[in-house]
Amino acid sequence: MAFAGIPLAALDFYEDLENDNSKAFWSEHKHVYDEQVKAPLLGLAEELGPKFGSAKFFRPYRDVRFSKDKTLYKTHQGMWFGETSCYLHVGPAGLFLAAGYWGTSSAQVGRLRRAIDDDIVGPQLEKVVVSLQRKGFRIGGEQLTRVPSGYDRGHPRADLLKHKSLTASKEVGAPEWLSTPQARTEIAKAWRSMAPLVAWLDTHVGHD
Repeated sequence: MAFAGIPLAALDFYEDLENDNSKAFWSEHKHVYDEQVKAPLLGLAEELGPKFGSAKFFRPYRDVRFSKDKTLYKTHQGMWFGETSCYLHVGPAGLFLAAGYWGTSSAQVGRLRRAIDDDIVGPQLEKVVVSLQRKGFRIGGEQLTRVPSGYDRGHPRADLLKHKSLTASKEVGAPEWLSTPQARTEIAKAWRSMAPLVAWLDTHVGHD
């Protein structure tokens, strides 16, 4: 079935799940999840696949074995396009989009810092970051509270040096196009806007 949009019923489902995160609610409304969340997102993943690669569709169940939080179900549904480092999820607030590097290894963190410190490629990243911020994207990722040891606190890119991972994201919410086929186009457009960040990371950090 062709992708027709992300139904607003998906947002309503997660709003209700936030209020009643119980096995009884999940069992009674599992068909809503299957029809209004899972099916549309799998259809979207299939149509985005040729340009963004295959998607990992995350399980809706939380692993509570070693967690103090015993909430059973995730209150959003995420998909990760690993080949292009793109991510999205749908939850009660609507659509969230992101791209970049998460969960970096110590070796990747080292390469990231050296590249940021570099007098040529560091300023290139700075320009990418400023451009994304001007377009309304938030720059995020795991960060230290201080500039890492070995680097000057007065470094011109001190804030970037604090990053252990680096991402761009946008809380899209629930625009009128979300429940229409145009959603695919708008998502792809946002990811293309974030592509320069991913390209910089691929070139100067890379995967282990």
